[in-house]
Amino acid sequence: MTTTLDKPLRREIDVEGQPYTVLLDAQGIKITRKAHRKGIELKWTDLINGDAAVAAALNASVTDEQ
Repeated sequence: MTTTLDKPLRREIDVEGQPYTVLLDAQGIKITRKAHRKGIELKWTDLINGDAAVAAALNASVTDEQ
């Protein structure tokens, strides 16, 4: 049995010693460094259509995340 994702789900993960926030919602997924606003977004439609790599690369190229 599955549950509908009707509210955003926010979790913290640790990647190579750096804390990140993962946000899952009905539109897609967003990963940001903890205490930062900008991050990488990936829409579910891009993932399903196979455009995920292109969308992630394009988003990363315009995001100034240092």
